[in-house]
Amino acid sequence: MKRNDIIRIVGLSGYALFLVLSLALGFDPGKEIGRNFLSFSLAMLKILPGAFILIGLFEVWVKRETIEKHFGEKSGIRGYVWAILLSSTTVGGIYVAFPIAYSLYCKGARLGVIFTYLGAAAICRVPMTIFEASFLGIKFSAIRLLVSIPLVVGTSMLLGSYLAKRNYKLAAGR
Repeated sequence: MKRNDIIRIVGLSGYALFLVLSLALGFDPGKEIGRNFLSFSLAMLKILPGAFILIGLFEVWVKRETIEKHFGEKSGIRGYVWAILLSSTTVGGIYVAFPIAYSLYCKGARLGVIFTYLGAAAICRVPMTIFEASFLGIKFSAIRLLVSIPLVVGTSMLLGSYLAKRNYKLAAGR
């Protein structure tokens, strides 16, 4: 067994032991941690299977040429706009955004556009923005988006060009 595997097993076993002892001894912070873990796990189980089915369909149905045209090296600023539009419809947050970003990368999207997609998936989702506007107001949401989006696109462009100059490539799992 590798050292990292042993560390993972010991860490997970320690966590499980902590939860069991917290439940047995009535340690309230530990019980709350256990409830939060269960709640979080159930929420993920509700979202991820459907999302992964859709990502699989995306892999099969969307051609590489289409991704290269709209998100690739020759897409220009249009690629960043498409990334923001795609990310605004992402359901499930970052858990779903990372596999989609990897799929985009494997199909020829450039790194800067992928970084924009990931950043925008964290700040521009339509349901989140509607929820935010209902509590904090439309003016606040508009200002937040008008400040956040250019910063995300700008930093994505800088990071993408920096990594492109150094011929950075992600490890391909395929």
